[in-house]
Amino acid sequence: MNKYLQDLIKLSKYDQSISMFEPQIENEKAKLATFVETAEAIKTQINSIYLEIDDTKSKRTKNNIHLAELKTKLESISKKSNDVSTEKEMKALQLEEEIAKEQIDFANEEIERLDKLTEVKEEKLKELQASLTEEEESIKEIQIAVDNKIEEINKNRNTVYEDRSVLLEKMDGKILTFYEKIKRWAKDTAVVPVKKQSCYGCFMKINDKTYSEVIKSEEIVTCPHCGRILYKEEETQEA
Repeated sequence: MNKYLQDLIKLSKYDQSISMFEPQIENEKAKLATFVETAEAIKTQINSIYLEIDDTKSKRTKNNIHLAELKTKLESISKKSNDVSTEKEMKALQLEEEIAKEQIDFANEEIERLDKLTEVKEEKLKELQASLTEEEESIKEIQIAVDNKIEEINKNRNTVYEDRSVLLEKMDGKILTFYEKIKRWAKDTAVVPVKKQSCYGCFMKINDKTYSEVIKSEEIVTCPHCGRILYKEEETQEA
C-alpha cells in the first residue's frame, strides 16, 4: 500500500478516535447527572413537605387559640346565667352556649384531623429523607466510578494525541494539506473504506477503473462522487 495512503488512514482513525472521546466523557457525566437529578427532586419534595407541616401546625395553633377563646366564652356565659332575670335572656344565653359548644367540638375535631395529617406528613418526610440518604450514597459511589472512567478516557485521549503528533511530524506537507481540505467538509469521514465496490462516505457505487485503482493501493484515490479518499480494507477470512 502507498505509504502516504497508509499515513492518511492512520491519521483519519486518530481523528475519529479523538472525536469520540468527548461524547464518552459526556456519557459518563450523564450517568451521574441522572442520580443528582433524582436527589434534587427528593430535596424539593422534602422542602415542600416541611412547608406543608409548618402550615398544618400553624392552623393547629390558630385552632388552639380559638378553642381557648370559646372556653373563656363558655365561662362567661356560665357567670351571666346567674344574673339572668327573664326567660328570654335565659334562652338567648342557652342558644349562645350551644353555638359555643358546637364550635368547641368542631375545633377539637379539626385539631385531631390536623394532628393526624401532621403525623402522615412526618412519616412521609422520614421516608424521603431515607431515600435521599440512599441516593446520596449512590452518588458518592458513582462519582468515584465516573471520575476514574473519565481519567482513563483522558489518558487514552492524550496517548492518541501524542501518536497523532508523531505521525504529523513524519507526514508530507502537501498530503496533509490535501487531507485537511477534505476534512473541512467531510469531518471524520475524509478517509473511508470501499465495501462491495461502494464508497462508505457517500455510499455510491464506484466504477471498475476506480475500484481497480483502490485495490492496487499504489496511489491516493478519491471517490468520483464525493471526493473522499478511498482505501480497501483487508477482508477477513469469513468474508
